[in-house]
Amino acid sequence: MSVNEQTDVVVVGLGPGGEHVAGTLAEAGLDVVGVEAELVGGECPYWACVPSKMMVRAGSLLVEAGRVSALAGEAVVTPDWARVAGRIRDEATDGWNDRVAADRFTAKGGRLVRGTGRLAGPHRVTVGDRTFEARRGVVLATGTRPRIPPVPGLAGTPYWTNRDAMAAEELPASMVVLGGGAIGVELAQVFARFKSAVTVVEGQHRLLSQEEPEAGELAAQVLRADGATVLTGTRARQVSHDGREFTVRLEGEEQLLRAERLLVATGREADLTPLAVDTVGLDPAAGAVPVEGHMRAGEGLWAVGDITGRGAFTHVSMYQAEIAVRDILGRPGPAADYRALPRVTFTDPEIGAVGLTERQAREQGLRVRTSVVRVASSTRGWIHGPGNEGFIKLVEDADRGVLIGATSAGPTGGEVLYGLNVAVHAEIPVDRLQHMIYTYPTFHRTVGAALGELR
Repeated sequence: MSVNEQTDVVVVGLGPGGEHVAGTLAEAGLDVVGVEAELVGGECPYWACVPSKMMVRAGSLLVEAGRVSALAGEAVVTPDWARVAGRIRDEATDGWNDRVAADRFTAKGGRLVRGTGRLAGPHRVTVGDRTFEARRGVVLATGTRPRIPPVPGLAGTPYWTNRDAMAAEELPASMVVLGGGAIGVELAQVFARFKSAVTVVEGQHRLLSQEEPEAGELAAQVLRADGATVLTGTRARQVSHDGREFTVRLEGEEQLLRAERLLVATGREADLTPLAVDTVGLDPAAGAVPVEGHMRAGEGLWAVGDITGRGAFTHVSMYQAEIAVRDILGRPGPAADYRALPRVTFTDPEIGAVGLTERQAREQGLRVRTSVVRVASSTRGWIHGPGNEGFIKLVEDADRGVLIGATSAGPTGGEVLYGLNVAVHAEIPVDRLQHMIYTYPTFHRTVGAALGELR
């Protein structure tokens, strides 16, 4: 028997953005129901951002220890995957964090409902035999799932996604990674540094194909230095598994790849059908929920996070969550602005970027000036020595005299990106940036050199 319950707002999906919306509205005094089918906190803290960066950090420490040992003439450090995997389970993927997050939400006054939420028309959400009627409306924040390519034979095999890689208790002797985007590249480097025999297969002609060509070249360079094999411009044509290992046949190649594990990292996608979005006039076959600048997807309906198709980044989800909260509470504030959208691939070195790439800018018909300066050419890069691969690339709108894009790759590329993010977001004139004082000796001083090289 269905039970109707009144509330102010229903938030479907308590990933980073959804949890922030639900918790903030509850603190503001609204009656909020948060619906979550899995773990409160979503993909990021359990299977993505947090555990992957723990793995990346462990791999980086291993390499640094090896460099120090070599310098001192000592034995190379032996990698210990079991200890790393155990720490990840204890601190990231364990259900204890779910309970902490759930308690945090309910302590703010929210009501947590475990289960799968489905729209049942405007302002209505069903969870099992319960129906919630939201006076102010509903917020959709259900995120995305791994996109599995339709490779013949793949569906019937025990392939891994990022979740399986994070939960791996044993290090595979060998692994094929399908996909050379951020997830594939990060995990490929981690497993390679722990001495798995890794092969990356990317369909585009370079890794990190959405970023600058120099970024893809750098990613391939460091992966190969870590012992990985990088194959670009080719795709898997067929996959099989004999109970012991995978066999991957490539398009246009006689070569067969064999490995103990196969990691699929070919992107993520939204699945709107289970949400019954058709009951509120949206297309269930769409790749994302369309939203306007204040995250409105319809009357009494908002959406935040990956489901909006604005980049699968936790920081975008949190940014959109703030906008949705203001709109629901009737508070003034600017609409979403993605001109300075930052992203970082947390390899070693880190590859950060913000705004437009050179190609994107030229495709928009802009007259641009660019520059590329290697981090190793800076004093700090020279001091750092091994591991100082990286560069600063700037893209300037020559007619307006402002930066519209930048890439910061290096040992602290994600941190150096902050200043470039500010410059792009605030549209600070290049001639003002050129006359800043850049701290010596720092990695970010390379930005000053790159500004002087704009051509």
